[in-house]
Amino acid sequence: MTPHNPSRPSRPSGSSRPSGSSRPSGSSRLTRAALAAGAGVLVLSACGSDDGAGDDGRDAVTLQLNWYPYGEHAAFYYGVEEGIFEDHGISLSIEAGQGSARVVQAVGQRDFDFGWADTPALLANVDQGVDVRSVGVFLQSTPSAVQFFSETGITEPEDLKGRTIAVSAGDAVTLTFPLYLDAVGLSEDDVVQQNLDSAGKNAAMMVGRVDGLIGFAHDQGPKLADESGKEVSYLRYTDAGLNFFSNGLLAHSSTIADDPDLVERMVAATSEAFLAAQDAPEDAVAAMAGKDPQMPGENVLLQQWQETIPLLTTENTEGQAPGTTDEDDWRSTIEVLAEAGLINEAKPTDAYFDGSFTPEGR
Repeated sequence: MTPHNPSRPSRPSGSSRPSGSSRPSGSSRLTRAALAAGAGVLVLSACGSDDGAGDDGRDAVTLQLNWYPYGEHAAFYYGVEEGIFEDHGISLSIEAGQGSARVVQAVGQRDFDFGWADTPALLANVDQGVDVRSVGVFLQSTPSAVQFFSETGITEPEDLKGRTIAVSAGDAVTLTFPLYLDAVGLSEDDVVQQNLDSAGKNAAMMVGRVDGLIGFAHDQGPKLADESGKEVSYLRYTDAGLNFFSNGLLAHSSTIADDPDLVERMVAATSEAFLAAQDAPEDAVAAMAGKDPQMPGENVLLQQWQETIPLLTTENTEGQAPGTTDEDDWRSTIEVLAEAGLINEAKPTDAYFDGSFTPEGR
């Protein structure tokens, strides 16, 4: 893709913008294989590497999401609607995904220019030789949590003893569950873990076959509450002092090397879009209307986005532009994931992250 530096067009009148100890080795092998799976899977759209400048002079750019659109993704749709990506010389096409591991693989194959994926999946795939790097993490506090209906009577970690919790073998939230249990003074033997896929977990909790599930609180929780009409409660990993990075932008190493200007503009536009969506949450969610038939209703999308906002920073990045990361947080993430067995060893940060594109301050 040819580097492109368009002058930024003025915004249309009437438009507004806010100011600027290790796990067992067998488990480790299973973990890395699961998170790196997907190389041979058909992606939803393969249209990235041969896109060039469009007729309007902007770069045609493809982005694959980690899943079908949900509230966390509102900022991207809002950024397109508000012209934020256009202002940065980008004509953005957003495609649904089918899991973070597949997104990382698709970007590694140059099927998409950029991907939006969970940091543990990124690190596991880089460990397996996929030539991608993170260029900015936006969800910097993990949404990982034990989720359950409030009527179960679970109110604190101790109440998990003897309970059946749905998990999904190989995903990051399940593989770090033993670390959570240890942090709250429990052992793996204290909890019955039932292995199910994502949809199976939700269904099992809905009909009472399990007492709760492991997952992302900002995504599954609002959907479960809406579908069941029941209140959902959480035991969050972060409340036990366990944190690691979640979703962010990634690109192929060749894109970073050959077109750093494009990467810089994409990171800047994404940061600006996330900031704008925080200031106008209802408008941001409204921008998603009609974009995908598998999206939940607007009320669920709004709750999902509102639950996303507190995840965008850590104590080290509070008050900084969305997507700005701190080296101490990167080291903590890498070390936690190495301890959980998701990666072979705690390599230097630059093995996974290119910090050349830090967004400008607010």
